[in-house]
Amino acid sequence: MAALLSRWAERLHATPVRPRISEAELRTLITVNTGTGHVREVMVPRTEVVFLDSALTVADAIHAVRRARHSRFPVIAGDPDDVLGFVHVRDLTLLPAVDPALTLRHLTREVKRLPASKRVLAALSEMRREGHHLAVVVDEYGGTAGIVTLEDLIEELVGEIHDEYDAPPAPPRVDEVDGRLNLADLAERTGLTLPAGPYETVAGFLMARLGRVPAVGDNVRHDGWRLQVSTVEGRRVARVSVARPVPPPRSPS
Repeated sequence: MAALLSRWAERLHATPVRPRISEAELRTLITVNTGTGHVREVMVPRTEVVFLDSALTVADAIHAVRRARHSRFPVIAGDPDDVLGFVHVRDLTLLPAVDPALTLRHLTREVKRLPASKRVLAALSEMRREGHHLAVVVDEYGGTAGIVTLEDLIEELVGEIHDEYDAPPAPPRVDEVDGRLNLADLAERTGLTLPAGPYETVAGFLMARLGRVPAVGDNVRHDGWRLQVSTVEGRRVARVSVARPVPPPRSPS
């Protein structure tokens, strides 16, 4: 099993298109893994996705993605619920003689769509079989819930995958979430379970704990976690950083 997972990691980064793994190895992975998780549990939520409007020029798109960590970006027709496809960063920067005034609508590739309720293993098998690396995750109402990559699905099964281009992990991990995120989704995404109260969102919890309208820099601790307001829009808490507890150092054996 360990050897199989190692081959998965190696082959994932062997080509920028898709991992080279046989159907037999994929079936073995499916056999030994329960795969009970759903795509919604591993996706990047829409609030954290960099969407590019199809009316953007190539020059404007390059500026918009310059600091982004990802290489594939959903292209929309004005609204995240209207995803036309996706564009790869190399479409913008590496293709010869790309007119910087050309709009993204002319470069958009077809994108796969997956229901948020689909099982991780089934989604992985389907995306690999069809040759997709990115999929738009659709909620029960047909709206865009987020995006998921082939690597996200593989890492859910075999653990975090790092290559020479990845930044080394630095504890404690800090997640940034939307202040409007409800408590159930917060627990699902970060592992932090907040107590029930007269509120439904992360911002509501902070307001209840502070006893006032939160300001940038305000922080609250709960069970070793730290929630800090990072962005405020008007009187609304827009973004909150969630820092995990630092694990205690191991005693020498």
